Amino acid sequence: MNWQRKANDVLVRLTGFRVSRAAEAAGPAHPRTAPPAREAFRPPADPAADRLLVAPVFVLSPVRSGSTLLRALLNAHSMLHAPHELHVRRLRVEFGTSLAERAMEELGHDRADLEHLLWDRVLHRELVRSGKAVVVDKTPANAFAYERIAACWPDARFVFLLRHPASIARSWYEAGAGKRTPEEAALDALRYMKAVQRARGALPGCTVRYEDLTADPETETRRVCEFLGVPWEAGMLAYGEQAVLRKGLGDWKDKIRTGSVQPGREPPSPAEIPSSLRPMCESWGYLPGTVERA
Repeated sequence: MNWQRKANDVLVRLTGFRVSRAAEAAGPAHPRTAPPAREAFRPPADPAADRLLVAPVFVLSPVRSGSTLLRALLNAHSMLHAPHELHVRRLRVEFGTSLAERAMEELGHDRADLEHLLWDRVLHRELVRSGKAVVVDKTPANAFAYERIAACWPDARFVFLLRHPASIARSWYEAGAGKRTPEEAALDALRYMKAVQRARGALPGCTVRYEDLTADPETETRRVCEFLGVPWEAGMLAYGEQAVLRKGLGDWKDKIRTGSVQPGREPPSPAEIPSSLRPMCESWGYLPGTVERA
């Protein structure tokens, strides 16, 4: 306006300053924030001294993909210890004082190094107490941290467990007891599927399908044992005798009591597959006429 211009002219003559709109001087009120920096981590500087575990095994799978069944089968092996989900990657180390941080720096450790030492110690303790030779961790959320797990244990081995994406989503919806709509369940489960797929593209490993595992558990467990370098044991198929596995297993509770693997539910028809899951169904070869893409 005219009066504002005149007032500014007078202000400039008297003080040398000019008034301007805040938006013009400061720019946008809500600038776009940069994404958080990727967490820095590295392999052990001295593997022989820094790691107690040798060649740990990680089952990377989406939620509701049959990982509890696979864990029970593997844990029935005399050499394999597959405890419940431990979520060790969520264990964090904090420096109580700057002196502690500087002391660790002098030893060559940053925060991630110390966390890796903690993770390794926790898993190693579980293995030692079991009296077995190889630890198997099957926490589904590990798929989101596959790079760090591979850096923490450079000799780690990976088993990838797949299931029909629409079956995963349906089971995730049913397990949520009204917490999610079917579409929300599909999208949430898809995050895990994409993480597993990224891990499969980056890491060597053995891929197992839930449908094959329930249809022919002997063949599939033989394949996994061969990959892990341990002899197959018929007792793996009698996993129901493990009393420790009877707690908190949800859908698998009855099957574990019977000691036998039951066939899985029929997968959804192509018409029942949500559109959000169709690309993953194609990538994993679950649609008629499609072949799995690595």
